[in-house]
Amino acid sequence: MIEVRDVTKLYGGKPVVDSVSVAIARNQITSFIGPNGAGKSTLLSMISRLADKDRGEIFINDREIGRYKSNELARTVSILKQTNHINIRLTIRDLVSFGRFPYSQGRLTKEDWRYVDEAIRYMELEDIENKYLDQLSGGQRQRAFIAMVLAQDTEYVLLDEPLNNLDMKHSVQIMKVLRRMVDELGKTVVFVLHDINFASCYSDYIVALKGGKIVREGPTADIIDTPVLREVYDMEIPIETIGGNRIGIYFS
Repeated sequence: MIEVRDVTKLYGGKPVVDSVSVAIARNQITSFIGPNGAGKSTLLSMISRLADKDRGEIFINDREIGRYKSNELARTVSILKQTNHINIRLTIRDLVSFGRFPYSQGRLTKEDWRYVDEAIRYMELEDIENKYLDQLSGGQRQRAFIAMVLAQDTEYVLLDEPLNNLDMKHSVQIMKVLRRMVDELGKTVVFVLHDINFASCYSDYIVALKGGKIVREGPTADIIDTPVLREVYDMEIPIETIGGNRIGIYFS
């Protein structure tokens, strides 16, 4: 379990995450939703220790994250940020192999390459695995970075806007892969999403943030609800049930 206890992050003396406490259960998908500037990405970065917290505590498996050695934490939690810049020329296969660094320290074994091959196959990148990143479309690059995270094989997988630059087909493909990782492999997935309908269709639990605070949290069906979403987004979002999923009609 991930436990966030009264965590605050300040920028310029102002809180962007303000005394947030939340428990993220294992073996499920948890979505962070909310408007721009709600503190979603900052909270995700603090959970992964990419950003320092100014107050509060974060525990992963009953251990405060400050007590983890870097390599140990990297075998427990993986994160994919919204923007990823690499200054050297790499193929997809090279990039995905970086996910094994916490285990191999750059000297990959047959077991490491098995994880690399499996991640490439999951993301349907086999036909282009030897292409360089600068030869790829935005969607292909995003799939390659997600494959790198899959190859890292951590218990907790954190994804900040994983559907950026993806078309509908590959957005659904990635969400199905993440769902399968939870259902079949027992992973715990946490992601930031702007599309409430993807959150509705694939999440077990939703945490809604606004102004740096959690305004609502609960099982998906409790959050994908017109009065709740009005409180979060300051707009009227009618909900329809389609194919057993609660879908927000926010575009009319």
